[in-house]
Amino acid sequence: MSEPNLDLDALRDLVIAALEEIKAKDIRVLDLRGKASFTDLMIIAGGNTDRQVKALANNVVLKAKEAHRPPIGVEGEQQGEWVLVDLGELVVHIMLPTVRDFYNLEKLWGEDTPASASES
Repeated sequence: MSEPNLDLDALRDLVIAALEEIKAKDIRVLDLRGKASFTDLMIIAGGNTDRQVKALANNVVLKAKEAHRPPIGVEGEQQGEWVLVDLGELVVHIMLPTVRDFYNLEKLWGEDTPASASES
């Protein structure tokens, strides 16, 4: 018997926990409902090295699969500078600090909300 599908809040919490488990830096949640047609939530997190970025993305994918929410797609895992995990209504961006500073997705979308009170 398969588990019921996670709602958006549960999926957000699962992704944040997966990122925190591998010590992601500065996790941010952007609520894009009504602003974007491609997703409802965007989570942005940082990794210190390409190896950590890859490990963070792999953990998100693993936890999502375990919850019966496999990603629609994953891009950038070979280079590890910026990995995107597409979970449909939630998209995860994991980036090296230089890439994150350059693209500044938080400012682009006009949001800047910490994932939790205990920021990394």
